[in-house]
Amino acid sequence: MSELSELIENSRTNEVIAQKLFDIEKEILCCHSSQALLQRLLDLIQQKFDLGDIRLLLVEPTPFVYLSDNKQSQKHQTKTHTISAEALNHFHHDRKPFLTNQLTCLTPNISRYITKGSQSIALIPLIMENTLFGSLLFTDICKERFHDQLGTMFLEQLSVKVSLCLSNVMIREQLERLANYDPLTGAGNRRLMEAAINDELIRQKRYKVPFSILFIDCNKFKKINDTYGHDCGDKVLIYVATQLKKLLRENDGCFRYAGDEFVITLASQSYDDALKASQRLVEFFNVNPMPYQDMLLPITISCGAAASSGNEDMDHLLKMADKQLYLQKDNT
Repeated sequence: MSELSELIENSRTNEVIAQKLFDIEKEILCCHSSQALLQRLLDLIQQKFDLGDIRLLLVEPTPFVYLSDNKQSQKHQTKTHTISAEALNHFHHDRKPFLTNQLTCLTPNISRYITKGSQSIALIPLIMENTLFGSLLFTDICKERFHDQLGTMFLEQLSVKVSLCLSNVMIREQLERLANYDPLTGAGNRRLMEAAINDELIRQKRYKVPFSILFIDCNKFKKINDTYGHDCGDKVLIYVATQLKKLLRENDGCFRYAGDEFVITLASQSYDDALKASQRLVEFFNVNPMPYQDMLLPITISCGAAASSGNEDMDHLLKMADKQLYLQKDNT
């Protein structure tokens, strides 16, 4: 092949690669969450470049909340792995892609399980706010697919584009979380609660399904603050919110209403169902004190239930549950 023919062929190859990268960028720019972006990214890169495998390495602790979220697909959970910051910096000390077909140099930083059956790998750094926080791992059964003499221009472009897209999505997620979630407990705030209750009331009227709520507060919370201090009081609120969320179904909601008060939404649950849920929550806290310093601190709750008949608005429903809450407290 003449030098000119070789230049033309290389130009065509580069054009194809550039178009594939552009197609990937267009698709991930449409993603509205870091979870969706990374899942779509892994699929697209493997499809368009016919890789043996592609995985995501994230430094521990990871900046991505969604990785511990049960809603992440099983497929992508198995594609995500943690790596120490020291090990990641070993590969990307110059913030550039790392390519090799000498896989013995990877251990012990990368598990042999991840690269099993591969003959060459490429690591593409992910950087946010000038901090290296992860890497995309490409593997291939061809020994000559990736090696240290191969040019990395396109891989560097991919690194920058993915990092920028992730940064933008994560900033948007942080803003949405601040707007919808209580910063102390992680429970939904009143804004999110109002939207959730109104959505359920609309669903009830449309489909004639039951809907109930629980109004909860912590017993003797002021005494806890006075006795152990506000730092302990904050830990109590976090403990209560965390346990409530664990005890609820996936389609139920937990919201911090005010102070030590929480509201639980119970989708498709009747008043009897709500009473059973209330009893279950109360009994859980009765037998599960909160570990605090060198002791177990008794934490109990009171719980009022209310069910919508389809005619109540949100304020009326909350008042009904609040009334039941104080009847419960009077009886204890």
